[in-house]
Amino acid sequence: MRVTYSHEYESDKRVRIAAIGCGGHAQRNVLPALQFAPANLVAVCDLDHARAEACARQFGAQGAYVDHRRMLASVKPDAVVIVTNYDDEGRPRYPALAADALRAGAHAWIEKPPAASVDEVDAMVAAEQETGRFVAVGFKKMFAPANVKARDITRRPEFGRVATLTARYPQSLPPRDKRDDLKAMVGFLDHIVHPFSVIRLLGGPIASLCVERTDAATGGSVTLIRFTSGAVGSLHLSAGQPGTMPLERTEVIGDGGAAVVVDNNLRVTYYRPGGGPDGGYGRAGSFYEMARDDAEAAPLFWEPEFSLGQLYNKGLFTLGYAPELRYFCECALEKTPPEVGNLADARELLQVFEAYRRAPDGERVMLSAG
Repeated sequence: MRVTYSHEYESDKRVRIAAIGCGGHAQRNVLPALQFAPANLVAVCDLDHARAEACARQFGAQGAYVDHRRMLASVKPDAVVIVTNYDDEGRPRYPALAADALRAGAHAWIEKPPAASVDEVDAMVAAEQETGRFVAVGFKKMFAPANVKARDITRRPEFGRVATLTARYPQSLPPRDKRDDLKAMVGFLDHIVHPFSVIRLLGGPIASLCVERTDAATGGSVTLIRFTSGAVGSLHLSAGQPGTMPLERTEVIGDGGAAVVVDNNLRVTYYRPGGGPDGGYGRAGSFYEMARDDAEAAPLFWEPEFSLGQLYNKGLFTLGYAPELRYFCECALEKTPPEVGNLADARELLQVFEAYRRAPDGERVMLSAG
């Protein structure tokens, strides 16, 4: 189904949004995405008042604050978008800020990573249950159009069930003696969100994992994953790869004889079942003669063009920011908790992170249902 976007001023109903955090990421990627959502930015907050005022002018908010509790009490927004940093211990600041938003009567969207521990996620879940409001998490790659296309392909009847999944992402894992130090793990926590959110989107809930790390200084690793569905997968954290390589790659094989590959969260190739040379092993003279008609068996390929002034070739869309913010605003208007990018996804991610921190390399770790 073709997805089209309206500008925020064209929406009949708009959610009243307040923003906490006016730093570079918020101004580059998050707040600009609200122009394509049913949202009305009414106030912003930042510890730097001059920056808050500048952000309010740039994005048309009526108020600028330095105290988020005062803003919540004064403005009474329907929802809050929170984009902040880490505290001095290396913990994301989102759990406490999200709880404040929920208890002020607003739904909350928090940027990744959502927390530093499962316990902190559970505290946000308790706040959801207490207030009847919800928290959405900025897992942008779960909304990147290329990954959504791949997910839709895996649901086609001819694809069959997901059998195996492999992903590659250039991230270093600190050595064992550094992993108890949360500050040393900040970079890992900040980035492990991306491949695992794609893995969760395409493979479903994770049952267990086992990590093996190289002895090389690059800190690369390979993780074996078993999904609750029975599928298996792997994540290659390819630290040290050349910068000229495609940054990341995901491959999914179905038990119907099909496969889908996503390169750089941009290019999607669907290898349909039944393709390949005719004539049996050792006798085919041309690869280009398929076992069935080309129209039925040849791979399908999608990649955006970057010549036309379309929304789909903007980074806000290819990276997933605009889709995820629109989805959050629609959920807030409908008062319906998100099915994708929610605290259940966040809880599993933090179980994975804790497994990387605590479990000995080579040991299988079972994840628990939330």
